Amino acid sequence: MAKELEKRCAELAERSAKAFGSGLVSLILYGSGARGDRDESSDLNVLCVLEQLTPKELGQAEPIFKWWRGLDNPAPLLLSAEEVKTSTDCFAMEFHDIQEVHRLLAGRDVLADLVIDDAFYRGRVEFEVRSKQLRLRQKAAGVLSDAGLLTKLMTESVSTFLTLGRHVLRLAGIEAPTQKRAIAEAMEKFFRIEAGPFYTLLDLREGKSKARGLDAASLFARYLQQIEFLVATVDRLER
Repeated sequence: MAKELEKRCAELAERSAKAFGSGLVSLILYGSGARGDRDESSDLNVLCVLEQLTPKELGQAEPIFKWWRGLDNPAPLLLSAEEVKTSTDCFAMEFHDIQEVHRLLAGRDVLADLVIDDAFYRGRVEFEVRSKQLRLRQKAAGVLSDAGLLTKLMTESVSTFLTLGRHVLRLAGIEAPTQKRAIAEAMEKFFRIEAGPFYTLLDLREGKSKARGLDAASLFARYLQQIEFLVATVDRLER
């Protein structure tokens, strides 16, 4: 998997440099690919920063995006250099995530000295935790009697809730780890949120255990309860 990652990143950098030329400011890998904890279901997430973004640049990006999506990756995020500077207030969560763990593939590192505006950070974190909780309930209501689909729902959501948990740790003034299992451990230590359901789901997601014989309904009940505790935790944080 590591060799394939290197190959894809190198080719992406080459295609981007050729397509955008001097207009390419920065090409950055972030997420699990940069952290080194990527599994088979993980995407390769990329931020592409250009000097400007007009229909011309979008046209230059089209063949790259088609190729990249054909490899089952989400389309790269496209921002202009100016937008990177002016959008940190509304994208504080995303910029914190990318700034803390990223890998430069081409150009200069626009995140190295970037100052992130946290004016709306706390409200955004609570919004995301609550909205993802609501979405989980909605989806679960349609698959609760199907152990396979319920398990799939949980394993697909666990990474998102751990990422949100990391932001809650940051808001609480706690040094937040970036590795998924370490985040679960920190949530248990500082927030008394049971890490067990998260570990179980990560084992399933990473292929370290099988769903055969798993009591999905019981696991979901425990998992949902810990998410409720996470919501209550961020709600208590100073506004």
